[in-house]
Amino acid sequence: MACEGESTEPDYLRYLNEQFGDGDGQSGRSFRIQPVYRKNGMTPSEAVEAVGKAAAEDEAWALFDRDQHHDIPQAVKTAADSRIELAFSHPSFDLWLLLHFQAFGGAQSGSSRIVIEKLRQAKGAGAFKDYDKRNDKSIKGARRDALNGRGGQAVTHAQSLVASCAHGRCKPGHAKTEPVGRDAEPQTAQQWMARSGHAPDCQVLQRDPSTDMWRLLVSLGIHTDEG
Repeated sequence: MACEGESTEPDYLRYLNEQFGDGDGQSGRSFRIQPVYRKNGMTPSEAVEAVGKAAAEDEAWALFDRDQHHDIPQAVKTAADSRIELAFSHPSFDLWLLLHFQAFGGAQSGSSRIVIEKLRQAKGAGAFKDYDKRNDKSIKGARRDALNGRGGQAVTHAQSLVASCAHGRCKPGHAKTEPVGRDAEPQTAQQWMARSGHAPDCQVLQRDPSTDMWRLLVSLGIHTDEG
């Protein structure tokens, strides 16, 4: 799995490996995630390209944020052509962390400021009180412990964001979480991003706020899909 970020996302993927990789999820399926990342991060297009090369025929995912990136449409098209799954977060992966502790709503226009403030103050998230201070966005030690046992709640909150999307016809129950072979027929960018449960004509950059990370946890069998 390729990550746009160089710290938070790889740390989180290692957490999934250590906590659930031996089959400790709801499905009992074992897995091993190999994080792919670079110092100083990658653009969305670079993340898609990197995981495509690293995964060969294995299941491939690219994780990236809205932030203020300009290449997201191209990244989505490349992923659709190559059947690379996407976990897109708007405004950022920080939203996924926050959803472990509370629900959240309201367009953020690519800014993570409010999301991070909420995360620092969230009940049960005391380990995150200094998150993103002194350039520390790591997910280790007490922060990792704080997330444990809250993944199901994060999935539910993320699905609620799909259901409440301003587009009006997005439904988490329409999401696809089963793996797709790399040799499957290519899909259009709109079809591929509709795997998230959003309607095919719901523009990716307008899914604000949203995070597709819940599909990853369901796909891995860590949590069930109740959307």
